[in-house]
Amino acid sequence: MLVFAVLIITLSVIFDFLNGIHDSSNIVATMISSRAFRPAIALGVTAIAEFLGPFIFGVAVANTIGHEIVDSSIITIEVLIAALIGAILWNISTWILGIPSSSSHALIGGLMGAVMVGFGPSAVHISGLYKVLIALFISPLLGLFFGFIFTKGIFFLARGASPKINWFFKRSQIITAIALAFSHGANDAQKTMGVITLGLVITKFIPVFRVPIWVIALSAGAIAAGTAMGGWRLIKTLGGKFYKIRPVHGFSVQLASALVILGASAVGGPVSTTQVVSSAIMGVGAAERISKVRWTVAKEIAIAWLVTIPASGLVAAGLYWVIIQIPLLMTIPK
Repeated sequence: MLVFAVLIITLSVIFDFLNGIHDSSNIVATMISSRAFRPAIALGVTAIAEFLGPFIFGVAVANTIGHEIVDSSIITIEVLIAALIGAILWNISTWILGIPSSSSHALIGGLMGAVMVGFGPSAVHISGLYKVLIALFISPLLGLFFGFIFTKGIFFLARGASPKINWFFKRSQIITAIALAFSHGANDAQKTMGVITLGLVITKFIPVFRVPIWVIALSAGAIAAGTAMGGWRLIKTLGGKFYKIRPVHGFSVQLASALVILGASAVGGPVSTTQVVSSAIMGVGAAERISKVRWTVAKEIAIAWLVTIPASGLVAAGLYWVIIQIPLLMTIPK
């Protein structure tokens, strides 16, 4: 069982690291594109804040992932392995293509796909699924709304101001970016914590689902390391393909996104940072001028959002079927 526990932890850390690379663009894209900070400084500050986030905001999201979506009493090692590999493959594919899809969607889709193939639809908790789907699909609308409202309010308050106000919006982004990084670490790193803790319960290393402090540190460290690497393909997509980002846009996007993600983390809602930030960018641009946003790019990203859960679910389902055919894994103690 030690071997399988190590395997689950290793796959979880790889997923978390890729999540950091994948989602670093969400936090630093507007800060870099608006020339508020150099890329190295932006990524370094973000990585430190992401590491601290889970220690400050608790583990409510980890509990949701660990036992509110699927029946944790029947989840097997094969299910977790298939779900993690499916999510990793999807993240790598979208990263190579430069598509800012959701790592959260990929992990949840992977869990659901593997569980449904192994144990049927009844193994999925409908109440927990509703909670997750509401969080995942309402949060982008909130990002769009708050981005629009905040920008309208800023334009009203700053009317008649001299161009020097750009200096304020540039330097203020260090505060909003740290808040956004805290929120990302508090939400996304917890998904990995939930999977690792679930794996420890399944392999009998801990008796009940309670996130150990070393799991918090490991998950936070992995996502922080991934963030420090930077996902440059995705930074380019979020930072320039919608419209030309100025300091006021970066400030509004980060403020709106941090508010939505921190609120979700407080109630245990696993949201997609990618979705929230992308929607906030669209809301901020639309507040200035509807035609300012390249809506064709938004359409492509929206399609990726909708496809991620079923696609990663199918991949994980196929992997689960392959895994249970392997003689070594079929001898896993149940």
